[in-house]
Amino acid sequence: MDRQKASAYVCLTQQNMEEMYMSIKYKNLFSPYNIGKVKVKNRYAVAPMGGAKFTALGTYDPDTVDFYVDCAKGGFGLIFSNSLATDLEVDPNSPLDRLFPNYNPKAFIANCVFMNERIHSYNARIFCQITMGPGRNGGGKLTPSELPYYFAPDEKSRALTTEEVKAKISSLIRGAKIAKDAGFDGVDIHAMHWGYLIDEFAMEMMNHRTDEYGGSFENRMRVPKEIVEGIKKECGSDFPVTIRVSLKGYIKDFNVGSYTGEGEAGRTLEEAVQICRTLESYGYDGLSVDVGTYESFYHACPPSYIPKGNYIDLAEEAKKAVNIPILLAGRMNDPQMCEKALEEGKIDGIVLGRAALADPHYAAKLEKGQEERIRPCLSCNQGCIGREFLNGAVSCAVNPSVLRRESYGIRKADEPKKVMVVGGGVAGMEAARTLFMRGHEVALYEASDHLGGNLLPAGAHTFKAPVLELNDWYKRELKELGVEVYLNTRVSADFIEQSGADAVIIAIGSLPVMPPIPGIEQSISSIQALSKGTRIGDKVIVIGGGLVGCELAIEYGMEGKDVTVVEALPKILSAGAPVPFMNKMCIEEMMDYYKIKVKTGSRVSRITETGAVIAVDGEEEELTADTVVMAIGFRPVPSFADEVRGCGMDVYEIGDGRKVGSVMTSVWDAYEIARSI
Repeated sequence: MDRQKASAYVCLTQQNMEEMYMSIKYKNLFSPYNIGKVKVKNRYAVAPMGGAKFTALGTYDPDTVDFYVDCAKGGFGLIFSNSLATDLEVDPNSPLDRLFPNYNPKAFIANCVFMNERIHSYNARIFCQITMGPGRNGGGKLTPSELPYYFAPDEKSRALTTEEVKAKISSLIRGAKIAKDAGFDGVDIHAMHWGYLIDEFAMEMMNHRTDEYGGSFENRMRVPKEIVEGIKKECGSDFPVTIRVSLKGYIKDFNVGSYTGEGEAGRTLEEAVQICRTLESYGYDGLSVDVGTYESFYHACPPSYIPKGNYIDLAEEAKKAVNIPILLAGRMNDPQMCEKALEEGKIDGIVLGRAALADPHYAAKLEKGQEERIRPCLSCNQGCIGREFLNGAVSCAVNPSVLRRESYGIRKADEPKKVMVVGGGVAGMEAARTLFMRGHEVALYEASDHLGGNLLPAGAHTFKAPVLELNDWYKRELKELGVEVYLNTRVSADFIEQSGADAVIIAIGSLPVMPPIPGIEQSISSIQALSKGTRIGDKVIVIGGGLVGCELAIEYGMEGKDVTVVEALPKILSAGAPVPFMNKMCIEEMMDYYKIKVKTGSRVSRITETGAVIAVDGEEEELTADTVVMAIGFRPVPSFADEVRGCGMDVYEIGDGRKVGSVMTSVWDAYEIARSI
């Protein structure tokens, strides 16, 4: 055998060994299954999410098409589209993304046929999610009965008439037929979850009707029954229909969530199991399950404070009751955990939303044995669902081009340049990575002996492991790309001047604020508190009720410590970068659950050997503690940018060094500058 053939043989053998290893390690995750008569190649599905963009014709724009096709290329076996409205008459304000199959069917079909043909080229399947409406969560505030509007509880929704209910059902059936004609492999009904309209019909606390759609369990389930029967009649019995179902409400009352699930007023697991069994009897071919309502959005779209796989045991109970597939969503981005759940028969599939935004090639990388190259989702909710509620411009904190790659993706530089990046935190690493991918000559300089900057203390929490995973991912990516990285190298203005660089990006980060109050030396900073080896006493005062302070308090509360948070403003989580509302809800409920004392409107006068003295309404109060942690914010590290300006190179400041923010603001800063050089 000659050397060339031998080399090819070795490569082939190595590839076969890797494939064999993967088939053994994750054989269940990459085994096919059926939804109705549609075969899906593996157990990974992309969740239906907001953020899709549309044209004036009522069609998907190129960025959205690109995302769905990229997920198919990225190995996902099934894709659920974003939720599409079908009702143009009863509630024209109901669409979640203002894209209507029924609005311009001819254009919609032409647009989606092409998209779906591309998706099918990768042997992936795509289901079109169609909605009956958001109910009290939005739109025209049309509900089964008069209910308090979620975003303004003093306002009341209007109850739908019987004729309007039937009209809405008919519009869904028409939408399903259009979806089938557009080449979708099935439809997913939105949704008996999160307190949306169909959920409200099924939920006794929200349905007080006296007609055929209210009262008994059978009547409250009549809407989903007539929907699936109508779709099967119109589209054929072989056309798959699934529905999104919440397995538990985690709601105590209107606008009152339940962190533990106790005092359930919405939907119990026992009722959810009955619902799942009933939906199967109606003819549904699969159930995409999760938990929660808007009242408990931290369960519906769990931040990192909620453990991964927290709802597998709930899904198992549904699985025991039915013979159709159960696909579970809600922080399911742990392949070993998912493989085990599949092997034990607790679920049939995994639905990833935010993790698919962070890395649309999640499934393909896992299947190829490149698990470590999957860009980790932080479950921070900042760039995705939190941003959708804030201003609608959905993307991802760690993947700034997702859902806008066609318009905002990386392009090769017209003229490669020599670029210095100063600072090895998340902003510096993202800048170096993007610059190198664009073809620039890049060198990254870091003063310490490690990369990561403030990612390291931020990821020290037991519930923030994905932050450390992100740091590891960046380090591997820089190494894989071959970016020059210089550690233990403190850069000066003279060094930059003499480097011959065309541009310099300064990303030197931030430091904790330690105010000049008496006794400050007897406290520790938030960075010190999160550093290895720092001893924290059993009684702790945390000065500062922003995100950093509250997360520290929760960590100590989980450890069983006696914790008091002191905040100068009237409310916690009021200062700094906006915290997504579901994260804020979760933090507040966790602080209550772990009995963390909160003193708002209080300022620290001095730190003492036994604690701290605070001023409340002009009166001083002494608090005792073993440890006082200062968490009142961060300030940018003093910059030397002005010393470099005028030296014949472009100078940029990014990340916390420009303005203290978050992982998202740092990554997005870096990406914007790096893609424009």
